[in-house]
Amino acid sequence: MNQSLIEQLNLWHEDDKHQYIVDTLLAIPKDEWDYEALIRLGRAYNNLGLYEEALHHFEKIAEQGQQDPLWHYRVGFALFHLKKYEDASQVLRTADMLEPGDPNIEYLLTLSLQKAEKQHRQELRIAAKRKNAMESNRSTGDYVPFANMSLDDFWEDSEYAKKSYLSEPPTDEMIVSIEEELGYKLPSSYIALMKQQNGGIPKNTSFPTEEPTSWAEDHIAITGIMGIGREKSYSLCGEFGSPFMIEEWGYPDIGVVICDCPSAGHDVVMLDYRACGRDGEPEVIHVDQENDYEITFLAENFETFISGLVSEEEYDTSEEDKAEDLYKIAHGKFSPLLEELCSQVTEVDQVEMKIRAVCTKVVEEKGHFSFHADELSYLMYDVQFWLYTKSHPNTNREQYLNMYDKMIAFGGEFGQGGYAPAWITEWLEHRINEGRILQEDGRLRLADQFTLELINRIREI
Repeated sequence: MNQSLIEQLNLWHEDDKHQYIVDTLLAIPKDEWDYEALIRLGRAYNNLGLYEEALHHFEKIAEQGQQDPLWHYRVGFALFHLKKYEDASQVLRTADMLEPGDPNIEYLLTLSLQKAEKQHRQELRIAAKRKNAMESNRSTGDYVPFANMSLDDFWEDSEYAKKSYLSEPPTDEMIVSIEEELGYKLPSSYIALMKQQNGGIPKNTSFPTEEPTSWAEDHIAITGIMGIGREKSYSLCGEFGSPFMIEEWGYPDIGVVICDCPSAGHDVVMLDYRACGRDGEPEVIHVDQENDYEITFLAENFETFISGLVSEEEYDTSEEDKAEDLYKIAHGKFSPLLEELCSQVTEVDQVEMKIRAVCTKVVEEKGHFSFHADELSYLMYDVQFWLYTKSHPNTNREQYLNMYDKMIAFGGEFGQGGYAPAWITEWLEHRINEGRILQEDGRLRLADQFTLELINRIREI
């Protein structure tokens, strides 16, 4: 491979144009592929999240790569993201021996070893539970849910809970219907709790963990417990219930999403039926979208999970987190893309300060920096779309969704550190259905009247 092509591929890599690298290298006849071409092709596939394809190409140069720490690192990177942590650890150990002291290799090796150990513990726990499933005391018929726990003061009384969670107590017919739709038998302790109150927000919303998650070092938090039904948004088969989270958000199809969390979709609590089968007593797990849907064991069963909930005050860092987000919004540097887009605006004076002002209101209202489906979030979705399509008028739907995260979601200093793609697609569909965003020959643009309304609204901030 000639030097000018290598330099071009390196530039594309730095600019995150990984599909350009793939397309260019695939256009070269295969008999002209050399080691440099294939290791760069594998790296590009890794960066596109196509890890199996990356491994396929790395395998072609396995013999040549045995003394190359980069080959071992990139193979380990692919295996890590395929959750083959033990295999990743082995390959990364070799990379570390070939190039000791490399921080990227050391970091990924440490992470792989930690996750391999966690994965091994999980496999042992599931195997043990399967072995002992038939010996459970709960099969004797003597089990009475929550016999040693009072539920009189369990639930928070709030209008939001009544609107989004709380349904009438489930009938036996409703329970059977929901179980049939989900494909799983619900735990008797969960059914007992729902007959006491069918969904809602508990007063205690934190659960201690032995391992860190994207939420905290030592606990997870829930927003509410989904009820048995379809009517309320946060019921098992409601608008944002278990099927929605699995089908639309990509959560693993191993059970039932039972609790939503404050991250608005970035993590959930699930009933896990892998060890017990669809009719058995499921474990309770935390699933972390932020960490590639990593699973953390919480409790042996639902009753243990409920009885283990503690007050958020035991872990409350909300004021510190809010202060950090407010400082970031006031002083954080905009991403290169957002900075460039703002520099093209002539319709609004000091548009950067307007954006910071709206985001400050978001944090003041929510306590953290994230966009969901509320009015201020929709305003920021609109603003970002206006900024981008103003400078890139030929943008189609796929292009916009692919670059959205480069403005604020993963904006570096002035950024949220993550986002839920479903919120963006829902906003886009909503605006299209309203006629405020138009599709013309595959291109997207704001309707003229809505553009004027949006500009005036930004000016008034």
